[in-house]
Amino acid sequence: MSVPEAREAGSSLQLCRIMRPDDANIVGNVHGGIILKMIEEAGCIVSTRHCNTQNGDRCLAALVRVEKTEFLSPMFIGEVAHVTAEITYTSKHSLEVQVKVMAENILTGAKRLANKAALWYVPCSLQNVDKIMEVPPIKYASAEQGEEGRKRYEAQKMERLETKARIEEAVPPPPNPEQHTVGFSQSSLIHLVGPSDCTLHSYVHGGVTMKLMDEVAGIVAARHCSTNIVTASVDAINFHRKIKKGCVVTVMGRLTFVSNKSMEIEVLVDASSLMEPETGNYRAVSAFFTFISLDKDNKPLPVPPLKIEGEEEQRRCEEGKARYLQNKAKRLAEKERQQ
Repeated sequence: MSVPEAREAGSSLQLCRIMRPDDANIVGNVHGGIILKMIEEAGCIVSTRHCNTQNGDRCLAALVRVEKTEFLSPMFIGEVAHVTAEITYTSKHSLEVQVKVMAENILTGAKRLANKAALWYVPCSLQNVDKIMEVPPIKYASAEQGEEGRKRYEAQKMERLETKARIEEAVPPPPNPEQHTVGFSQSSLIHLVGPSDCTLHSYVHGGVTMKLMDEVAGIVAARHCSTNIVTASVDAINFHRKIKKGCVVTVMGRLTFVSNKSMEIEVLVDASSLMEPETGNYRAVSAFFTFISLDKDNKPLPVPPLKIEGEEEQRRCEEGKARYLQNKAKRLAEKERQQ
């Protein structure tokens, strides 16, 4: 294989689509899962295009991790989502894609930043899905830009390894749980993976999985507070193992921590093959979603406190509170830098 020539950093792609009624909830807010699916589609396209600029086997970029995704502004029916994906770092076998989503009101022309996310992909050979291809390098505007990218790469690599070591168990809720307990709002969704859910490799698109996860998290949040709810952010989504066509996936969501105006929901995705039952059930994806409750004017509402029962729930609550405080500190620090 010839050595690929480094391309300029900034290989980018833009997609746009108008938001339709079937993209939104009953009050007109576009589902976070729809946005996540569009973000992943844009990232997959720009990554796959870049990785196929080299000679050798053709490949398809597979999503392995989504960094913290921020939902900065709700999107509504009739608005146009402009999704811009840009390659910002490449290692030997992976690449980082940063994505921004702008919401456009086509009646007034007004635009606003709705979402930001960073995704990591690896190129898998079309001939052998287990063969990871090399990624063509990109040129950086400065040595500092490349070094910052390398630091992000090392950080996400370490966090993925830590996550694999602490995979949580999905426990069914107790019968007749009390309102505002973890068991009361815990929800599950079962989905049979069909051809329309899959890539050319016959494995599930990352965006399809994220959409299912957001739906389950939304049900948990709505059951807890019985109001209009929207996705506020998603902590890192880790794709531990691939999900193949013909698998049954079980997506389970449960509350871990509730602040005055936000809810953290752990979402676990387990998969099992209908055609190969001997492979057993396995954990495929895990993530933490944060939702907020809104009034009729889309202003945040207080969230009912979470009633904790047992040591495991207490442990998850304390870990969730630590993540909440850490994220709050990061937001305050970022706000101070911008002032």
